[in-house]
Formats: sequence, structure tokens, C-alpha cells
Amino acid sequence: MTTANPTPPPKAMFDLSGKLALVTGASRGIGESIARTLAAYGAQVIVSSRRIDGCERVASEIRAAGGKAEAFACHIGEMAQIDAVYAHVEKTHGRLDILVNNAAANPYFGPIADTDLGAFQKTVDVNIRGYFFMSTQGYKLMKRGGGGSIVNTASVNGVIPGPFQGIYSITKAAVISLTQACAKEWAPDGVRVNALLPGITDTKFASALVNNPQMMKLMGGKVPMARVAHPDEMAGAVLYLVSPAASYTTGVCLNVDGGYLTA
Repeated sequence: MTTANPTPPPKAMFDLSGKLALVTGASRGIGESIARTLAAYGAQVIVSSRRIDGCERVASEIRAAGGKAEAFACHIGEMAQIDAVYAHVEKTHGRLDILVNNAAANPYFGPIADTDLGAFQKTVDVNIRGYFFMSTQGYKLMKRGGGGSIVNTASVNGVIPGPFQGIYSITKAAVISLTQACAKEWAPDGVRVNALLPGITDTKFASALVNNPQMMKLMGGKVPMARVAHPDEMAGAVLYLVSPAASYTTGVCLNVDGGYLTA
């Protein structure tokens, strides 16, 4: 067994200069914060989401702040669009160093037995099939380039299913399993795969919870820090996972949840 190169000096531990990062679901919320943070630490970021206008806004603001970014619309629930974004990455850049699978779907909130086929299929198509094929195509590019880092946004609901979030919780449990399976298989090729498990975060995506006083009382009482997270509080964890500081870290599911899973 060989030993990897020594850990870089502290100032270089989070340096992403020269790295190309693709972030899905990056037009708002957690994904936007991740895209801005990776760019601030030197990465060239492809800001991706379903709507090009939101992607263009984030990318232009990153460029205005001195970073490098471009926008590319991709709905990861559509296989043709996954193929299209990777065709663009390969043709334009010829490589990929960082992939953050952050886009997600949660169209149904209610009793699990009342989940209709449409809501079931949409959630599975984005949260499982989308993450799977985004990851496998990203891995192939990274392997050819000598390695890389993938971070999947899962959820604390993948560990403890959230109330009235049955199918969403099931898919996030699958994301955790996907992360661990890929980490084990792809480590020899220099591709690290980890997961971020956010607690309840103040985003439009989570507005059904954040704006529901009864749900907040129910869930807030289980969070030791007694508050919801800000999207920026997720970005630092992702920065660590994709950076040289985490060069020996793979298969990890990092809870960023105010202590929820330990309560």
C-alpha cells in the first residue's frame, strides 16, 4: 500500500484554482451558494438548473465578482438533457474535476399512501435516476482526467424519514446508498464520492416546511441549535469535500443539520 502525497500547506488546502465544477440546481438556494463558494475559491463553475435565466443570473454575478462561470440549462430528470450537458462539458472543456448533484424534486407533501404515480415518478426520475446518470457520466470524464470529486446532496430525511415526505425521504436514502456504492467502486480511479446531508434550510424548495408554523414547531424542537440553516452554511461543507483538504475522504455522509440526527 502506498501513501499519497503530503497534505498541501494550509493556504492551499481549499484552493480550487484550475478546477472545473458542474453544479446542478444552482440557480437558487443551496446550489447557488455552493456555486458562488466554489468560484470564490478559484473553480470555474458551470451553473446548471432547469431554467437558463436563473443560471445566467448566478453566473453573471459570479463573473462580476471576479470569478469564472458559465450557465447551462439541464433538467436532470430528462436523460436527453443529461447527455446534452455532458456533451457540452466534453466538447468545450474536455474534462470535469468536480460534480455537485444538488438538483432535487419534492412535488408531493402528504400521507405516503396517497402518493400518486406522477409525483412518485417525478421524484424518482430526478432524485435517483438523475443522480445516478449524472454521476456515472461524470465519473467517466473524471477517470480519463486522472480523478475528481463528486458530492451528492442527500438529506437528513434519508436517515430519518420526514413527516409527510415519504417518497422524497425514500429517494434521499437511495442517494446515500448511491454515494457509498460509487465511493467504494471508484476510489481506485481517484474519484471521491461523498454526500451532504442538510437539515432544514431556509430555501424556496423547503418553503412548505419553513412557512408552516406547525411543522416548524414539530421539527424545530428536534434541532439542538433551535433554528433553520441558511444556504451558505451548506456551502462550506461542500467546499471541504471537493477540496485537497479532503483528499483522503470518500464515502462520507456529512450531516449539516444543527444536531438534528444526534438529538
